[in-house]
Amino acid sequence: MTHQDEGHYAGKHPAGREVNPCIVEAVKKKAKGGNITCAAIFGIVKRLNTSPEEVGFTLDRLEIKLAKCQLGLFGYSPDTVPIKPVDKVPADLEKAIKESLTGGRLTCRSAWDIAERLGIRKMDVTPACNKLNIKLSSCQLGAF
Repeated sequence: MTHQDEGHYAGKHPAGREVNPCIVEAVKKKAKGGNITCAAIFGIVKRLNTSPEEVGFTLDRLEIKLAKCQLGLFGYSPDTVPIKPVDKVPADLEKAIKESLTGGRLTCRSAWDIAERLGIRKMDVTPACNKLNIKLSSCQLGAF
């Protein structure tokens, strides 16, 4: 969604789709000032044994903004953006990224899998992708 769509997230979903009341309750408990962190969302996903997409849908319907993406892509103030450029991408990380591309892009889920497999932080994958001119796509929550 673009910046002009901000605050109108529900509009990207069919009108008849209903939210799960358990997810609504969990989200409202964790949201602060109309925002909820990516980490808090995935805590809800795990605790309620639901899908990230379902919680993302619920956030959209409630018009709650995602904050502090675990890949560092959005939800930070300009002074606290956690992604710093890198001079060189380790060979194992570059190989893992290139082998995981879908349509020339790395999905959010693949980035998380790479980080887990290599024992690195999720946010270490993003600057590597930036250095390799590879875009991240398909947020598990539906944000991008």
